[in-house]
Amino acid sequence: MTRSVHDTIRYPHVTEKSTLKKEEQEGRVVTFQVEIRANKHHIREAVERIFDVKVEKVRTAIVRGKIKRQGKTSGQRPNWKKAYVTLKPGQKPIEFFEGV
Repeated sequence: MTRSVHDTIRYPHVTEKSTLKKEEQEGRVVTFQVEIRANKHHIREAVERIFDVKVEKVRTAIVRGKIKRQGKTSGQRPNWKKAYVTLKPGQKPIEFFEGV
């Protein structure tokens, strides 16, 4: 399966929890929503190539889609994968909202 590094990482997952984790670790932990089939090696390579940093470790979690109802019918949102990427000490932190 051929994939681009830009296909592996969909977008940064910016929530209150991910922001607190980033502040606790001095900007070393960054959270991304990634392709569901991507493994830790693909995620590490993609982050290192896109942001020009060195990655210490990658932790992943599958987030189950919520069940949503509209009237008497119900459906489920798709499952997605979240990746917590820890940068090596001394690396520049990845900033998503520079100059805002």
